[in-house]
Amino acid sequence: MATQTNAPLPEGLELGGYRIVRKIASGGFSIVYLAEDGDGEYVAVKEYLPSSLVKRDSGELAPVVASDNLITYRNGLKCFFEEGRALARILHPNVVRVVNFFRAYDTVYMVMAYEQGRTLQDIVLRYRARNQKVIVPERHIRRIFAQVMNGLREVHANRLLHLDLKPANVYLRSDGTPMLLDFGAARQTLTADAPKLFPMYTPGFAAPELYKRNHEFGPWTDIYCLGASMLACMVGQPPQPADQRATNDRMPAQFEVLAQHYSSALVDLVAWCLKVDPLARPQSVFAVQRALRGLTAAPDAASDAAPAAVAGSRERSKFGRIFDSMTRRFSARQIEPDAIAAPTVAE
Repeated sequence: MATQTNAPLPEGLELGGYRIVRKIASGGFSIVYLAEDGDGEYVAVKEYLPSSLVKRDSGELAPVVASDNLITYRNGLKCFFEEGRALARILHPNVVRVVNFFRAYDTVYMVMAYEQGRTLQDIVLRYRARNQKVIVPERHIRRIFAQVMNGLREVHANRLLHLDLKPANVYLRSDGTPMLLDFGAARQTLTADAPKLFPMYTPGFAAPELYKRNHEFGPWTDIYCLGASMLACMVGQPPQPADQRATNDRMPAQFEVLAQHYSSALVDLVAWCLKVDPLARPQSVFAVQRALRGLTAAPDAASDAAPAAVAGSRERSKFGRIFDSMTRRFSARQIEPDAIAAPTVAE
């Protein structure tokens, strides 16, 4: 499990025209700061700082890189810089907006628009604590992920992959619209001559091919992550890690249970996205969107259930109103770290 062991930059530091206010999140590859630009507007500044390769103590500004790690660090630095440049070209309401990127203190910084809201993961965890059979109502899953897919299609159109899609990286603005966050795993892997760096991945959300070196990644890899994220909204936790499914696949039994609480059409769509064989999955986000649009006229599972389940249907309706209210009230004064599953790095 990768965690950030380095000291953050000091509050009040002037950096590339931005003033650091405070650290708001960190992971094994980076630290994210709340900062102010020259006009006093808030932005989020992401610093490339892989804790497995560099060391920075309190009071220091530039990381110290051991000679053995220098080549790997520089390759990662180049990818991070190229990633920032590629994301800066994407102007889409469902993708985080990169407004600037620059070099300083022997590393690279990516400046992103700062939005008010909460991660989808935060909402899933809050609802999971209620011990309900339905974590996130089906209509909300359809609405949120229809927009997530719009953003993901734009990412793929720009020859990028996300490779770490999960509820912690889906940010719901205060109006409820989702936005893809944290492209720390993104690589230009749709380009044949792109640097082939083994990506960061999150067990449960990562496709089987992410566990293997020299394996071809593509839109189908993000589609597995997409299906895993939808399933996490349904059960309140990540799916079984993909590397375990080869010997003891428990997912079919879980799909059967989910079909009791969600429409069989939605469960079938999630199961399709979560196929272990990459060729058996949808090969494009458009294919998943087309299937999801076919569900819009489908009734919720409760509509087809026995009359004894009517009370449960009313409870889900009330649950959905709470969900909408909760999403509107959330404020992003602090971006919380991943609480479902922390990112790890393949050795």
